[in-house]
Amino acid sequence: QVQLVESGGGLVQAGDSLRLSCTASGRTFNTYIMGWFRRAPGKEREFVALIRGSAGITYYADSVKGRFTISRDNAKNTVYLQMNSLKPEDTAVYYCAATSNIGSLTTTTTYNYWGQGTQVTVSS
Repeated sequence: QVQLVESGGGLVQAGDSLRLSCTASGRTFNTYIMGWFRRAPGKEREFVALIRGSAGITYYADSVKGRFTISRDNAKNTVYLQMNSLKPEDTAVYYCAATSNIGSLTTTTTYNYWGQGTQVTVSS
């Protein structure tokens, strides 16, 4: 069992930056593929970014590519999402997720464990 706790959300202006953190319980954190998803008001939860493997291979949604960076610190059981050049359309609840499954890593159903979410609001 893995428990995930996100932090770092808040209210910022367009163009600002935020760094989200997600800390996991358990001693096998480094074996999990970690992802970030978000759900904007009135929309489905959507994939944002993931990081996998000992080499830290990353993958991003087109909407955040070049602005967001996912990283992990296995010694701290923590995954980060650095968000730069934020836009109002980035406003959403951001969720951290973990999986040991091999499947479509951009879909929510592949992930076993979820955090409670952290609100990010970007004003124009």
